[in-house]
Amino acid sequence: MNGGLNVFEIVADASWPVKLVMLVLLVLSFMSWVIIIRKYSQLKAAMGNAESFEERFWSGADLAQLFREVSNGGDSGGMESIFESGFREFVRQRQRRGSDMPTVIEGSERAMRVAGTKEIGLLERNLEFLANVGSISPYVGLFGTVWGIMGAFQGLGEMKDVTIAVVAPHISEALIATAMGLFAAIPAVWAYNRYANKVERVASRYEVFQEEFSSVLQRQIQIDDNH
Repeated sequence: MNGGLNVFEIVADASWPVKLVMLVLLVLSFMSWVIIIRKYSQLKAAMGNAESFEERFWSGADLAQLFREVSNGGDSGGMESIFESGFREFVRQRQRRGSDMPTVIEGSERAMRVAGTKEIGLLERNLEFLANVGSISPYVGLFGTVWGIMGAFQGLGEMKDVTIAVVAPHISEALIATAMGLFAAIPAVWAYNRYANKVERVASRYEVFQEEFSSVLQRQIQIDDNH
């Protein structure tokens, strides 16, 4: 439409420094959305895994049998990995002569903490990138804005008859750079805050499970010793 805003034309006519700024922002935005989509699936799977495994764990199934199912199930992750590491260390400590209850439980808890830390680390991966994009994108866009404004003032200085047509292209590219900076930053900040909160919830769930599983192992030792 005549007189309408043609963003592509503005970008095509922008100066090379502003074009470079726009390209950087476009790449950051694309990478952010890739991480946002993947992280959504990863966190959803982690929550589903935790709920599913907790149902199996508290269904009254034999711990040894559950351990065999998890171990033979392939690449376990999430809460299954924590259970597998804790129970494997529990069995190993019980097979050692002279191992008392505190030693056995301490070894199992240590193995679960290591596994839990590893799982949380996988969930937190790339969240820092989203935080960085949210922090620096507005400033990258601001650089393009400043450059465009400088071009506008330079055009004012070189022309005797100042018209809006002289400065409009530079002002337009400056505003487009600002808009692209916000376009890259806002989704990244929103996703980082949302996903960081979800990771904390998953971490809390893992910690609660570790404490509950530790109590179950203590009761198991007492039962075995009484027999």
